[in-house]
Amino acid sequence: MSSLRQRTLWRVMLLLLLGSGLLALYNYHDSRHEINEVYDAHLAQNARLLQGVMSLPVQSGSREAMYQAFNVALAQAGHHRVGHPYESKLAFQVWQDGAGLIVHTPSAPSIDPPPTAPGFYDLSSGGKQWRGFVLPVPERHWVIWVGERDDVRYDLIDRIVRHTLFPFLLGSLALALLVWAAIGWGLRPLQNMANVIRGRHADSLEPLQLVPLPSELEPMQAAINRLLAQIEDLLRREHRFIADAAHEMRTPLAVLRLHAQNALEASSDAERQKALGFLMGGVDRLTRVVNQLLTLARVEPRLGQRASTQVDLAAVVTETLADLTPWILDRGLEPSLDIGEGDHHLAIDAGALGIALQNLVSNAVEHSPPAGRITVSLRRLDNHFELVVEDEGPGIDEASLSRVFERFYSRNSPNGAGLGLSIVATIVDRLGGHVRLHNRAGGGLAATVLLPVD
Repeated sequence: MSSLRQRTLWRVMLLLLLGSGLLALYNYHDSRHEINEVYDAHLAQNARLLQGVMSLPVQSGSREAMYQAFNVALAQAGHHRVGHPYESKLAFQVWQDGAGLIVHTPSAPSIDPPPTAPGFYDLSSGGKQWRGFVLPVPERHWVIWVGERDDVRYDLIDRIVRHTLFPFLLGSLALALLVWAAIGWGLRPLQNMANVIRGRHADSLEPLQLVPLPSELEPMQAAINRLLAQIEDLLRREHRFIADAAHEMRTPLAVLRLHAQNALEASSDAERQKALGFLMGGVDRLTRVVNQLLTLARVEPRLGQRASTQVDLAAVVTETLADLTPWILDRGLEPSLDIGEGDHHLAIDAGALGIALQNLVSNAVEHSPPAGRITVSLRRLDNHFELVVEDEGPGIDEASLSRVFERFYSRNSPNGAGLGLSIVATIVDRLGGHVRLHNRAGGGLAATVLLPVD
């Protein structure tokens, strides 16, 4: 793709040439019209002057001599040393009833019969185009015709066009150079920004601070700085995730090695089976840790990028709980769903909300006693939706309530990875809501998610 300077220059010059061409075309037609008007006025004026000269009082016997003197003098037009080449292109003729052609210039075209209608008209004679004016003089029985060849007019128009076109072309070339320099000067801040970005180290994520900066480039700088901040945040979360994952998986892997070593060194089948049982349990726990780490890695970076659409929260909650029901029943627990009346539509990321609900239900299942009930309820209040997941487990001591949303904090649960509630808190925060936990008066824990209507 060509540079911005070239793209701008070609478009500016194209518009300039197009506009100038239209103006030149208009001026050409307007000049041609005005020149024709002026020449037509001269033809009419010359006809009137010829009428006045020929109407001068002359003795009756001398009029024919005057006509003959006219013809002799006019025959020298274009051939005398004092004159102009255009003289032969200007002509007139005078006819008199009964006497025929009485006065004429030698260069006049042959017109037979003589015209009778007054006014202007065009004719062709000898391959030349003539513009003529006819002036009848009834009291003298004359018909005066004054004309000129069209090339007299068009030669003047061509001269005007040539004298205008060449300066215009030279001026356009000079203007193009000036526009090229002006565009370069105008794009200099953009070039400076490009040079600064090009000269930065690949590991440098500091925001750009270019001052002074044109107002058109301020949004670009802000967008670049926002992108750099997002990249820095992603890298920071990636480093934190790797560090947290390595820290969390180091202990389970050490325990698995210990159980495997115990199985190898077992002196009886009973001891070996017991060590293998511990080994299977450790593998299951590590599998849950890996799954939740993958969920966190998949959800966290994309929450701010996924589009929100109008969804029915009741349908999302119902479908999510329906998917989990076989697993809940297999654990010997009873699921329950309670959806209040009203409209439950909201612009939200349905997939992210489903992941959050799955983690809340899974957390409730892990801490519920046998034959316990897992209750999920959805209500629309004045300005927000309330999604509650309740269990009948032991609840959480007050000292731990402030820490349960921290990563890898599992309250010493043998089956927990300490990531479920952290994932829930991350999702709900990105959805614009908030989540809270409280112990139920009758026993158990209630997790409440509040999502704003707007």
